[in-house]
Amino acid sequence: MIVFPDIDPIAFSFGPISVYWYGIAYTFGILLGLYYAKKLSKNYSLEITPKMLDDYLLYLVIGVIVGGRLGYVFMYDPIKYLMNPLEILQIRNGGMSFHGGLIGVGLVSYIFSIRYKISFLSLVDIVSIVTPIGIFFGRIANFINGELYGRITDLPWAIQFPMDIYHGRHPSQIY
Repeated sequence: MIVFPDIDPIAFSFGPISVYWYGIAYTFGILLGLYYAKKLSKNYSLEITPKMLDDYLLYLVIGVIVGGRLGYVFMYDPIKYLMNPLEILQIRNGGMSFHGGLIGVGLVSYIFSIRYKISFLSLVDIVSIVTPIGIFFGRIANFINGELYGRITDLPWAIQFPMDIYHGRHPSQIY
């Protein structure tokens, strides 16, 4: 069994400002996804131009963050957040949901397609192709934080995560 490495969730700090691995993961995932989406739009002469994708970036970030946070709030602990609504804004304390992010991206993509008079389906085709890039970086950040681990196992690559020191578990975040 492999003992989980002691990785600080903070990658580095500049005085009082800390940069978390999650922030780096989101940044790389979104920017590399944007780069690949631009290549796709050029190579396939789509109705969606690289300039439109630059404009879409803000919509996407809002959809991911707001949707991901609200999804977490309402799917996992709505009573807690309804009792303390200001905690909804404290995303540094954790709590993002893939499901909420997916819904958020879907909504902002629909709004963007109407505003720019482009096909919603063409836009989400591009988004669906580049999404695995962001998911890859997100899962690496999940591993660094020792969360979302898998079932108990006795396989040689089982990892002893800090949340369960008694069992080896599948490192499902990196599968």
